[in-house]
Amino acid sequence: MKKFAETHEWIDINEAKGQVGISIHAQKELGEIVYVELPKVGQEVNVGEEVAILESTKAAADIYSPVSGKIIAVNAKVKEDPSLMNKFPEGEGYLFEIALTRPEECEVLKSKDEYYQWIVQKTH
Repeated sequence: MKKFAETHEWIDINEAKGQVGISIHAQKELGEIVYVELPKVGQEVNVGEEVAILESTKAAADIYSPVSGKIIAVNAKVKEDPSLMNKFPEGEGYLFEIALTRPEECEVLKSKDEYYQWIVQKTH
């Protein structure tokens, strides 16, 4: 079940863990992503805390954790080939996996439809 934060990250939740990445909208806004700084495995993060940095041909962007938890894995493929984030931002180009410490935080995140409707309302 994929949920989206208003800071443009998504989390694909599977039981008490999830994969986290950026939305297609965020990738389009950033432009071509050329460098990724991933969190450290074992790092504890709180919801809304800066957890990664992306650099594109346009700008650098902080990525925030959509939930609280412990980083349990990072996507090494994205570190080696940041273009995966340009091609598949809501799939293979995910950033990291997190073990949720407060699953109830997911309740305030938006569904994909809610997120994209929110984007449309925000940009008009």
